Amino acid sequence: MSLKKYSGSCHCGAVRYEADLDLSAGTGRCNCSFCRKVRNWSIIVKPESFRLLSGEDSLNFYEFNTKSSKHHFCKNCGVRTFSKGYIEEIGGAFISVAISTLDNADLNELIEAPLWYADGLNNNWHNQPAEIRHL
Repeated sequence: MSLKKYSGSCHCGAVRYEADLDLSAGTGRCNCSFCRKVRNWSIIVKPESFRLLSGEDSLNFYEFNTKSSKHHFCKNCGVRTFSKGYIEEIGGAFISVAISTLDNADLNELIEAPLWYADGLNNNWHNQPAEIRHL
């Protein structure tokens, strides 16, 4: 495990955060209705590995269906930065950091990061969906 402190932000810079991440442990995409729409690519960490530095007043969130996740986005620029939630099947409480909002991730780190596809559409989190090309 090689944890590294990353900084991230929305497009306008109102929302800023830090997160201790190990990109080599894997990143993910999901086929659920929300992740497909936003073309989600994220990394999941425990809440203690994430620190919101600024912009709490600029955040809003979206919930749907089971309301197991709050998908946070900047009210100013609309960029989705992270989600907070609780899903027992993936280990309980989590923060899902949007890879696209990392400010100091090296291109090679992103290219080399393993990518897992989850079948969230069917709550089959530990198995890859049959089709992933569209994700």
